[in-house]
Amino acid sequence: MDFTQYSALTISKDDRDIVTVEISRPEIHNAFDEKLIAELSHCFNTLSEAPDVTIIVLTGRGKSFCAGADINWMRSMVEYTRDQNREDSQKLADMFWTINRCKKPVVGRINGAAFGGGVGLTAVCDIAIAAETAKFSFSEVKLGIIPSVVSPYVLARIGPGHARKLFVTGERFDAQTALSIGLVHKVVPPEQLDDAVAESTKLLLSSGPDAVNEAKELVRKWQELDTDEFRKYTVDKIAELRVSPEGREGLAAFLEKRRPNFRGD
Repeated sequence: MDFTQYSALTISKDDRDIVTVEISRPEIHNAFDEKLIAELSHCFNTLSEAPDVTIIVLTGRGKSFCAGADINWMRSMVEYTRDQNREDSQKLADMFWTINRCKKPVVGRINGAAFGGGVGLTAVCDIAIAAETAKFSFSEVKLGIIPSVVSPYVLARIGPGHARKLFVTGERFDAQTALSIGLVHKVVPPEQLDDAVAESTKLLLSSGPDAVNEAKELVRKWQELDTDEFRKYTVDKIAELRVSPEGREGLAAFLEKRRPNFRGD
């Protein structure tokens, strides 16, 4: 993979095939514009299908994780027609969908402020770990708009009760509040953030990579299918995975009291 093709992202990979995707626009708090949206979409589409990638860590360079929309980008939209705005919004929605549907586990390293679309990025991570200094806000209402394209992922994460309050007030809230409502999974001091991310990646590496992807899909299917369809899906899927190479190896290793060959921890 050519990691030098991006200007708004910095990509690195370690010897365990863990890829770190760093939003690299620190001078504007890693805010979105059309280039960043296009690069994130392309990057996650590529990494999702890459056989030599096990885990993706998403983070921001500098003090912020992602401060939402770039004010200069927003200024250019003032004269957009409704159709132009719809096209632009579709690209943003597609980016969130792409990250949410990524076949590889995505760990969010929330190193600082996450506002607007930055909260959406947090919500599409499978595991979100925040520095205790991080701040969050659905700030769209302060601009006369709403957190529309991020709402499917945020509502699935924090539920309508919390969303109703936070969407309409646009208030800032801290990392502990984000933890209490389920937006993030762990909060640590900034100096412990990398260790906490490493702990999560170690757990992921100890699991079957195909099983991790299927576990992600299981949750999505529960959200998408009705009760009877989901029950059938679960029966068919476990039957399929029990006879898969990874499933057979995992069970054999358990019975033989040895490490399965897919463990990379």
